Amino acid sequence: MEWSSRRSVIRMNGDKFRRFVKAPPRNYSVVVMFTALQPQRQCSVCRQANEEYQVLANSWRYSSAFSNKLFFTIVDYDEGADVFQQLNMNSAPTFMHFPPKGKPKRADTFDLQRIGFAAEQLAKWIADRTDVHIRVFRPPNYSGTIALALLVSLVGGLLYLRRNNLEFIYNKTGWAMAALCVVFAMTSGQMWNHIRGPPYAHKNPQNGQVL
Repeated sequence: MEWSSRRSVIRMNGDKFRRFVKAPPRNYSVVVMFTALQPQRQCSVCRQANEEYQVLANSWRYSSAFSNKLFFTIVDYDEGADVFQQLNMNSAPTFMHFPPKGKPKRADTFDLQRIGFAAEQLAKWIADRTDVHIRVFRPPNYSGTIALALLVSLVGGLLYLRRNNLEFIYNKTGWAMAALCVVFAMTSGQMWNHIRGPPYAHKNPQNGQVL
């Protein structure tokens, strides 16, 4: 609890992992993110997953339901390579739940390849494994509002400069080009990714290759 009061995600090495996660008895659940965040590992997915993990852990720490029944921890490969070897783990990031009693089951490993690593999906998985329900609170993101304000300012400035000659507004070719751009943007693969939120990687069930 003292560590958790300092930071939402507790960093662990091999000794701390064996003492506070693996060694019984425990009266609390532990969610562990196994990752490789060092720059030389060049794991961009690890950094993105870590951001979502931090959002989830902060939501739990600052919620009214916060208690000593659940803790969020992280094991980096460069700080706990022996833990990866002990668990026969050869990929990152990986999320695992360690229950208070017994060994982790298959469902205690989060299916990242199929579900993705959004904080909301992680919270749903944790609720299924621990009955602890976490409402995800994200920090406000003003980038969309700023972009819209800049666009409105740009259009307003253009109209002001051309206030004596607004014939271009009635240019059918210009409107047709703008409509085509909108159509192409809405039918692009990026828009599909934005709506469906597919995982960054997918494991081939036949040969196990990560695509």
